[in-house]
Amino acid sequence: MTLPSPHNDPRAFLRALYDAAVERAQPAMLLGEHLPLPPRGRTVVVGGGKASGAMAAALDALWPLAAALSGVVLTRYDHTPPSYRERPGRITVREAAHPVPDEAGRKGAIEMLAAVRGLTSDDLVIALVSGGGSALLSLPSPGLSFAEKQQINRDLLRSGASIDEMNCVRKHLSAIKGGRLGAACAPAPVHTLLISDVPGDAPEVIASGPTLPDPTTCADALRVIDRYRIALPPVARAGLENGTSETPKPGDPRFAGHRVRMMATPLMSMHAAAALARSAGIEAHVLSDEIEGESRVVGQVHAALARAVARRGEPFRRPCVILSGGETTVTVKNKGGRGGRATEFLLGCAIALQGEPGVHVLAADTDGIDGVEDNAGAIVAPDTLARAIGAGLSAQGRLDANDAYNFFAPLGDLVVTGPTFTNVNDFRALLIT
Repeated sequence: MTLPSPHNDPRAFLRALYDAAVERAQPAMLLGEHLPLPPRGRTVVVGGGKASGAMAAALDALWPLAAALSGVVLTRYDHTPPSYRERPGRITVREAAHPVPDEAGRKGAIEMLAAVRGLTSDDLVIALVSGGGSALLSLPSPGLSFAEKQQINRDLLRSGASIDEMNCVRKHLSAIKGGRLGAACAPAPVHTLLISDVPGDAPEVIASGPTLPDPTTCADALRVIDRYRIALPPVARAGLENGTSETPKPGDPRFAGHRVRMMATPLMSMHAAAALARSAGIEAHVLSDEIEGESRVVGQVHAALARAVARRGEPFRRPCVILSGGETTVTVKNKGGRGGRATEFLLGCAIALQGEPGVHVLAADTDGIDGVEDNAGAIVAPDTLARAIGAGLSAQGRLDANDAYNFFAPLGDLVVTGPTFTNVNDFRALLIT
């Protein structure tokens, strides 16, 4: 396939960079080099996340047919690879809702805990964990109703809390996350395979670390709850205050013999996109894979950087591509708006750019879903604001309404991929020609 010209077809060029980033994180390409040897006893597979269905399909294809293999993983609705859905294998793949948990996720979590009951030290557990598992593996701690857990999750998503902060709370209000699934596997060793979607790639943060000991505390969770004024049922607050909701900690003997392998990260994917850009003679600069903050503000900062390059050739010379990743947040003020982190970033960026010549921007989530919409993200071009005015669209009005989807959709600027069966979080590329 010929790489589109960044000068003649900047949109297609940016889309090719996104595709390269996604391809670098495909489980089928990565899993083989990270698998352990089969044990003397059984191998049970567990896990959850947007990539976990594809990870299960890849593992099933690679694991010896003569070796005992079973298990349960949870993925998002429509995120099971079609071939594995049509011809199910030895690993059961359940689907559930994301980002707000549903009953299917609760039942799947119960099924998963049952699958690891009664294991011995001769058995092996392989945990397939990726971003999105925090919502999918939803089993409330004792005394907390499922409806209450759903509401807490909604409030966290709207609060502007970072992923680390949200997952700290989720761990302490869960009967399966924060290492509790890993502890339930004892005395069998656990081999955790990870695809990271979190800034910094801390293994215990990805999907709220279901198989890994948790260094955060009930006190940490309470600080997050109070900082963002999240309403808690009395039983949940009491559990955090008296420590009965504490998670298993590093050094717990139930985690002896556990191993952790990181298969894919946002930085690896950005480097793949950068290599592709350089093959076309365009210098690429990777800013960071840990950028957090309010999406629209991060968009404004990226716009300021792009303008400096376009107008003054600083800090980079054009033509070039600037890449960044991480997980920004959206503080939702209008619950009727549509959109996700990527499109809100882009709308803030477009307003700040004000049609800067020669600047094109793509932002998309590598799982193919921006928030809960049907798009991965969108693209901003120098004529975006002018076309919006012609269509009667107010950029600032849509941003104020948290309605970025309905800004880009009428312009035909959405990036629609469908589920990609992986997840290394936000991907942003600014092309300055």
